[in-house]
Amino acid sequence: MIKNALISVSDKTGVVEFAKQLADLGVTVYSTGGTLKAITHAGVAAKAVDSLTGFPEMMDGRVKTLHPMVHGGILAVRDNPEHVKAMVEHNIQPIDLVVVNLYPFRETIAKPNVALEDAIENIDIGGPTMVRSAAKNHAYVGIVVNPNHYDEIIAMLADKGELTKEYKFMLAKEAFAHTAAYDTAIANFLSKQMGEGPTPPEYLSAYEKVSDLRYGENSHQRAAFYKEIGTAHGMGALKQLHGKELSYNNIVDMEAAWNMVWEFEEPAACIIKHTNPCGAATADTLHDAYVNAYEADSVSAFGGIVSLNREVDAATAEEMSKIFLECIMAPAFTQEALDILSAKKNIRLVELARPEPGQVMVKKVSGGLLVQTEDDIAESQAEYTVVTKAQPTPEQWTALHFAWKLVKHVKSNAILISNEKRTLGVGAGQMNRVGSAKIALEQAGDAAKGAVLASDAFFPFGDTVETAAQHGIAAIIQPGGSIRDEESIKAADEAGIAMVFTHIRHFKH
Repeated sequence: MIKNALISVSDKTGVVEFAKQLADLGVTVYSTGGTLKAITHAGVAAKAVDSLTGFPEMMDGRVKTLHPMVHGGILAVRDNPEHVKAMVEHNIQPIDLVVVNLYPFRETIAKPNVALEDAIENIDIGGPTMVRSAAKNHAYVGIVVNPNHYDEIIAMLADKGELTKEYKFMLAKEAFAHTAAYDTAIANFLSKQMGEGPTPPEYLSAYEKVSDLRYGENSHQRAAFYKEIGTAHGMGALKQLHGKELSYNNIVDMEAAWNMVWEFEEPAACIIKHTNPCGAATADTLHDAYVNAYEADSVSAFGGIVSLNREVDAATAEEMSKIFLECIMAPAFTQEALDILSAKKNIRLVELARPEPGQVMVKKVSGGLLVQTEDDIAESQAEYTVVTKAQPTPEQWTALHFAWKLVKHVKSNAILISNEKRTLGVGAGQMNRVGSAKIALEQAGDAAKGAVLASDAFFPFGDTVETAAQHGIAAIIQPGGSIRDEESIKAADEAGIAMVFTHIRHFKH
């Protein structure tokens, strides 16, 4: 039976109606500060917490619930004679329902140029203490940190007069997750203040479920999509406008496609299959960029993920509607484009903001995590070295830069063939580099003549250059650094190929 409830919330969504409904059920409501003001102003007969403690709120509200009269009422084991005796002896009222959510710390630190003092002031102390006390004693006390539960709690109390054991256990689990996520945000903020960078001594993160997925990579695997708790960004901020639910593989491919298309400032389109580009292109218009990307490998484009770095217009939508695509991603869609594409029932249309720089990449391994910064090093042609007798032409330099931006997004070993505007062939994930080159060159066919080749890492032998020469490649860009670089340079010179060393590797495992 719930006789007394303590309500103290930062998020006041629905709290006035909830307090009123509790009072109507005969529950005595105690409250603090702004919450007390809100609910009493609405006519709820709530009592101040200091009527329990005999002490006023003090120190700018820092001290109001940290008192034995509060925590004794929360923590007392109701069927323990010694606890009951202590409650009677000290006139401690049992508190059967605790409704608390915490100071807006995440919202505070999300503000531009937030002062450390403001952030510290928004670290809640009394709130987490009450939450943990009530969650620990969940056998006797209900703890509510989520306003979404208000209606079901009122319904359960009206029906049964109490909360079930199972329901209180669920609330307790949720409460501990709530305080854990809160403390994680604080620890990560303080870590940044100390300048510990992307790899601090303790790597802490907290996520909340967005949705269950039908399955994982395969139908026998369970899966769900989670986003970081706090300010939504990256894939956690995507907005699906149309189509069937996203799958595990969709989201993995979407991440790859989105990072790839934003390598370019000019209108660009990328078509992805299994995280690798089957076609990518730039042009003066988005329509032409998509057409060029599609024509780069029209066979593989079927069922692909398309990413675009401009608002989708009607002309581009008409082109994309001609084949089956799993998903189209863009920063925006015109209404005309939405009308055209929404005629396809299942196609997924997703809006997403440009990726934020400076993110970390995390990969789960058994018993641990691998954490690294993004592969977003700033590069300059001035730092590159032309190592052959032949020098790249201005047109070849344009093509080399285009290919180099894309090859780093291809699974290693990676070889990419392109001209100035679009991919012509892609070889990904082979166990040896010449194998990837043969796949990319075969896919490019006659278009390889006069095109450029990019390699994400150095050539261990001269065979890749020799193979490229046989197909008419005109220029090559690669990191260099092999003990057999001279073999590759000699092969390039003999074929009249211009070769550039970037001195930077772009493995993607």
